[in-house]
Amino acid sequence: MARASRDPRLENRTKRLKLEKGTRYYAPITTGLSLVYRRTGDGYGTWYCRIKDKVGKDTMTSIGSADDYQDADGTSVLTYVQAQEKCRALAKESKAVATGKPLTVTEAANHYMTWYREHRRAIRATENVLNAHILPEWGDVLLMDLKTKDIRKWHEKLAATPARKRSGNGEKQAYREKAITADEKRSRKSTANRILTVFKAVLNRAFRDELISDDTAWRRVKPFENADEPVTRFLTAAESTRLVNASPNDFRQLVKAALFTGARYGELSRLKAADVQLDTGMIYISAEAKSGKGRFVPLSNEGLDFFQSAIVGKPGTDYVFTRTDGEPWGYNHQVRQIKAACEQARIEPPIGFHELRHTYASLLAQAGADLLTISKLLGHADTRITSRHYAHLCDKTLANTVRTLLPSFGHQPDGKVAGLRAKQA
Repeated sequence: MARASRDPRLENRTKRLKLEKGTRYYAPITTGLSLVYRRTGDGYGTWYCRIKDKVGKDTMTSIGSADDYQDADGTSVLTYVQAQEKCRALAKESKAVATGKPLTVTEAANHYMTWYREHRRAIRATENVLNAHILPEWGDVLLMDLKTKDIRKWHEKLAATPARKRSGNGEKQAYREKAITADEKRSRKSTANRILTVFKAVLNRAFRDELISDDTAWRRVKPFENADEPVTRFLTAAESTRLVNASPNDFRQLVKAALFTGARYGELSRLKAADVQLDTGMIYISAEAKSGKGRFVPLSNEGLDFFQSAIVGKPGTDYVFTRTDGEPWGYNHQVRQIKAACEQARIEPPIGFHELRHTYASLLAQAGADLLTISKLLGHADTRITSRHYAHLCDKTLANTVRTLLPSFGHQPDGKVAGLRAKQA
């Protein structure tokens, strides 16, 4: 007898009786084969077998009543396990089901990326995670052989392994120093969580598309808790000016643009002259942005003057920002540039280009901008992400309360100690 696929909703009658009447509930068994449960208006449940043939046509066949109110007899009244066995037998008899060979993680990853390229945007980053961290470890493993303890052990190993360094083609992979401080360890756990998320996305896509019948092995593996607390690094206005002055001419343009707009590196590298709208004082970030939605970003007077100078003499189809050789800025071209500029400007610790986006938002927050405004400027889908990073900077009420109501405890600005006094309301 084949092992039954798990489904907490359908495995026992108590849980089944809480399901909505008239709704079909699907439990994938194997590729092209699913068990279906449906309660009628009078409350009695029925099992169905759904078979998808090799040309994609679905066939739904009633195979018996569920043992919701009477004991199963294995023939007309079936338990969840018996219903699966009967569905398997029906599929074997029909010879129509589009069953396939057991799937490896590599094959599941290829299936996932086919879907991902049509529906998501961070294609290269996802491929890098797969090729660097997932496929070398799991590529040849069958999905049906995955074990919770093995995935959990791998996840913990990721968090304990030092961060990778950039290495040239053919060079042995180099690593940074082992994480020692609490923040460094938190960062490694956060990275491990992101890699786990990609791995589970691959496996869940295979499960949803009925390429595997059971998702228990990876569903039990949970991410590290409290690992993704945001540590927002941003520059002061003075540090920002130093960084601009320390940057080479071509890269300086990108740094200024990021500080004036809060746009991502990829958004700025794709920006065309036609996207700079001098009459409205805005730039348009196209729908190729990370969110998949375009947005308009208003400019300050200085920002408008900067962009006006940047597009002088350029046709609308030209890139606003190019490298010294006239070529567009490409993937990761900013990494070494920002590192060198930070060293020259004595920015410690050094920042990545994305921290210029944080700087834009943080300086606005400290100047009194509300979270909703900042969220719209950054192109966030809602204020939850914005709040995680900038809420503490926006909340002036807390600071004003402390300054107004807390006693002086006898402290004098000149260092003398006076008698305790309470501040007047």
